[in-house]
Amino acid sequence: MSYSVGQVAGFAGVTVRTLHYYDRAGLLSPGDRSPAGYRLYSDADLGRLQQILFYRELGFSLEEIGSILQDPRADVLEQLRERHRQLTEQVARLQKLVEVAEHAMAVQQTGVELTPQERFEVFGDVVFDLSYATDAHLKWGRSEAHRESMARAAAHTKEDWRQLMAEATAWRKRLLATFDAGAPPDGERARALAEEHRQHVGRWFAPCPPETHCRIADDYVADARAFALVVPPAEQRPGLAQFLHTAVHANAIHANAGHANAGHANAGHGEAG
Repeated sequence: MSYSVGQVAGFAGVTVRTLHYYDRAGLLSPGDRSPAGYRLYSDADLGRLQQILFYRELGFSLEEIGSILQDPRADVLEQLRERHRQLTEQVARLQKLVEVAEHAMAVQQTGVELTPQERFEVFGDVVFDLSYATDAHLKWGRSEAHRESMARAAAHTKEDWRQLMAEATAWRKRLLATFDAGAPPDGERARALAEEHRQHVGRWFAPCPPETHCRIADDYVADARAFALVVPPAEQRPGLAQFLHTAVHANAIHANAGHANAGHANAGHGEAG
């Protein structure tokens, strides 16, 4: 059977211009012409085109492909081995670039200036989800507190992160013990843990007034990725995120009530004076 240049272009997923170029380069000249002079390709021509596209996909130049197709004695296997070696090296280079890009993204989006190996060593099962980091940056990026938090995180040394994570791990163990013991989420033990967490955030990242702490806790119940930064999935229990959320809000109410009472007391002293 014979096929027009348009039909072959459709079969092979290439442009008519490409087929014309292959013809001019002597790579693929159609075996026949129509009475009107149009190119007609045979089944053998299609087979040759398939070979050309195969070698092109592997990155061979048109000159190299022409040599392979013209010389039946060409050591195709050796050329394929060499191309395999080159592609393997290229893949290794690209993988390195991927790692560099991922590290740069992580630094920009999480503020953690550590290598992947150091991250694993310091953070263990606590994993920074870059998709969450991106969403959080879009959500909080314009706030002064977020900018300060990112700047301070980027300035932390490896030893800073070790100490920070040691504090977080010890706090997490107490949180789990309190939850497992059935303590009420708005009780004194839970509120104390919430306050400890609030102070931890303020000490290591950015000022964290109760209102800000509540917004952070809201994310814990709304987004599993956020809560995973506090409690790794392997250590989570059903209802734990809600428990912490309630404790944080209860602590905020308690703190605001304390401030209000202090204000009334100061006002009273002023009147008495």
